Amino acid sequence: MAVKATIYKANLSVSDMDRNVFGDFNLTIALHPSETLERMMVRILAFCYRAAENLTFTKGLSSMEEPDLWLKHDNGTILEWIEVGQPAPDRLKKASGQAQSVQLFSYGRGMDVWWKTNSTAIRSLPKVSIHYFAADELHALTALADKTMNLSVTITESIAYVSTATDSVAITLREME
Repeated sequence: MAVKATIYKANLSVSDMDRNVFGDFNLTIALHPSETLERMMVRILAFCYRAAENLTFTKGLSSMEEPDLWLKHDNGTILEWIEVGQPAPDRLKKASGQAQSVQLFSYGRGMDVWWKTNSTAIRSLPKVSIHYFAADELHALTALADKTMNLSVTITESIAYVSTATDSVAITLREME
């Protein structure tokens, strides 16, 4: 019998001062059996940094044909394809052909080797923007993970200040160079 996903609920209050986006979002996030809490929290951060009315989580790891999140126009056009992790350049190239823009939020062990190996191919894709999070900041964020989360997220100058009723962390969105 297959292991089922674990369901998390996140009530987000997002204030993105950099993009002038403000809103409350009630998310249901499925943690895939092969997914870490760290990856799930990066997906939540990606949602916060790209927050919009039609931004949705997809099947993610359960589907090779979909990104982790996407923003679609009412007519079905993919406005933003949002990936999390360290995807192959071919995947990003395919995404570039389907979406108006591609956002990559990278993190994790081996990121420097992945980037050194793939940076030339990825940089050649004009629609792709590459961001990353530092491991120590992400580790602090992962400590806030809970089955039900009430998170207040304020973003200013590319820094996300994430708070719960008892804790807070700051995470900087960095651009890959």
